[in-house]
Amino acid sequence: MDVREVERLGDVLVEFTGDVFGSLTRAGWCDRAGQYLQGLMLDGRRKSVQPMAGRLEGVHDQALNHFVTNSPWAVEPVRRRLARRMDAAIGPAAWALDDTGWLKCGSASPGVARQYTGTAGKVTNCQIGVSLNLVTDVASCPVDWRLFLPGSWDPASPEATDDVERRRARAQIPDDVGHREKWRLGLDMIDEVTGWGVTAPLIVADAGYGDSGEFRLGLTERGLSYVVQVATTISVYPQTAARTAPPYRGVGQRPKQRYREPAVSVRDLIASVGVDAARTITWRGGSRTRAGRPVKMRSRFVFLRVRPAGRVLLAAHRDHDLPEAWLIAEWPADRSAPTKYWLSNLPATTAKRTLIRWAKLRWRIEHDYRELKTGLGLDHYEGRTWQGWHHHVTLVSAAHAFCTLQRLDPKAPAPA
Repeated sequence: MDVREVERLGDVLVEFTGDVFGSLTRAGWCDRAGQYLQGLMLDGRRKSVQPMAGRLEGVHDQALNHFVTNSPWAVEPVRRRLARRMDAAIGPAAWALDDTGWLKCGSASPGVARQYTGTAGKVTNCQIGVSLNLVTDVASCPVDWRLFLPGSWDPASPEATDDVERRRARAQIPDDVGHREKWRLGLDMIDEVTGWGVTAPLIVADAGYGDSGEFRLGLTERGLSYVVQVATTISVYPQTAARTAPPYRGVGQRPKQRYREPAVSVRDLIASVGVDAARTITWRGGSRTRAGRPVKMRSRFVFLRVRPAGRVLLAAHRDHDLPEAWLIAEWPADRSAPTKYWLSNLPATTAKRTLIRWAKLRWRIEHDYRELKTGLGLDHYEGRTWQGWHHHVTLVSAAHAFCTLQRLDPKAPAPA
């Protein structure tokens, strides 16, 4: 936004800041939050503290830096209010889990290590943040975050470096925070946001989460529906697979029923039914237009009912049939093999177009990351503390939420 636009929205932004940051009761903190949001939303190439302060009249960069880096305000009440407000405004069709990278040169920032990030498309020196976003086809917003700590940052991990204690102390990482897999951080956020009184309609995620049988089991145990992307190697049984036992010989314990045939990969199972099983599905209007009308998004998909397998699920359902699920494969007309696979625990009666709409809904989180980084300075924070990182991503999320609310309905009053 330019200065005139921010000035025009001044009263609205003051109301929004007072509502979302109402838990910041110490004198001056709420004002600093509003100034930081203005700095993030104002036009400018760099959204780190010093350049932002330079664009704000009467704001000193040291004061702004102290607020985001050193002031001990809690992010959880802010995120809770943000989640409730955006849930009411967006009416999310799903919660999306994903992660994004902050490319770094040094080794001091908390969680920085050589690791893979889709931001760079390779293994590089970076931080990884995991977010939970409320999403629909037309609006979305991140409401919760976790900073991923690799094993090298956890004293209890065999991967810990010799200087891990010194690096943790310098980055001010709490003693009770250690390495947790990204999918576990995802479940932690689901539990946290649910605890704030916000209900998850559906969970969508890419294969970084969907490949984990423990993650999918965790969603099922929480009573949550999901549509998650998976790799080609994930193993399943056909729906018709049945557990059997050999005849009892009258000696010892009766043999237990189990699946006698080996599970197959989703790639091999889809290949066995062939391209003739693919059907064309249209799920929404795209961004391109033809004759002034949006071009519909369509592709070919194969749908099968299966029983997802794997060590974790077999152990969890010992002596019971494995639950059924949808296996979906996208098989474009110009490709010799499927390009994407999903698993879903939605009922067998779910309409196929509905399954695809939800499978494809995760694109919104990529849209959010692009907007957060290119427009709102998500990856411009130059501090090197655990608290500062969490403050910054919370403030950026609030700025994104404010912009989203203006796009949806600039005259809408705040919910009670």
